[in-house]
Amino acid sequence: MELQQRIIAHFHQSLDLKAHVIESFADHIVQAGEQLFHCLAGEHKILTCGTGGSAALAQHFCALMLNRYQHERPGLPAIALGADSATLIAIAEDTHFSDVYSKQIRALGQPGDILLTLSPDDRPASLIQAIQAAHERGMTVIALCGGEGGDIAAILTQEEVEIRIPSSSAALVHEVHLLIIHALCDLIEHQLFGGN
Repeated sequence: MELQQRIIAHFHQSLDLKAHVIESFADHIVQAGEQLFHCLAGEHKILTCGTGGSAALAQHFCALMLNRYQHERPGLPAIALGADSATLIAIAEDTHFSDVYSKQIRALGQPGDILLTLSPDDRPASLIQAIQAAHERGMTVIALCGGEGGDIAAILTQEEVEIRIPSSSAALVHEVHLLIIHALCDLIEHQLFGGN
C-alpha cells in the first residue's frame, strides 16, 4: 500500500503543478504559439536546445515539427542543436562546453528565426550563451525553464517569452514542459493548417 501511495502522490503533484501553470501561464503559451506561427509563416526556422533531459525534449519538439503532431501536413523547419554529437564534442573539445549551442547559433541562426530553450532551472551557462548568440543574430527567444528565476530571465527582452515552472523538481518540470511543447505544436498546426 505504501508504494501505491507514493505513485498516487506523484500523480497529484503533477496534476497540481499543471493546474497552477495553466492558470498562470496560458497567455504566455498563446504568445509563444503566435510567435512560432509568425516565424514559420515568414519562412524562418526554429532552433532548439536544452540541458540534460531537456535536450531530449528539444529533439522531440523538432521531430513533431519536421514530421507531424496530430495531422498529416508538410514538414516545418526546426533544428535540435543537441542532436549532432560529433558537433557537440568538437566544440566542447576545442573551446568550452558552454559554447556548444552558441557557436551553432552563430553559424545557423538568421534574423526572424526563433530559439526555443528548455531547462529544469534557469542558470546553465550553455543556454545563457545561446540566448546571447541568438540576440546577436537578430533572433527571438522562447525560454521554458524551472526554478525561482534568475539568469535567463535577466537577459530576455520584453517581447520574448519566458515560461518558468515553479518547481525545484526536474522531473515535474520536464513533465510540464512536455505538455507545453504539445500545446505549442497544436497551436502551430491549427494556425498554419486549420482543422480542430
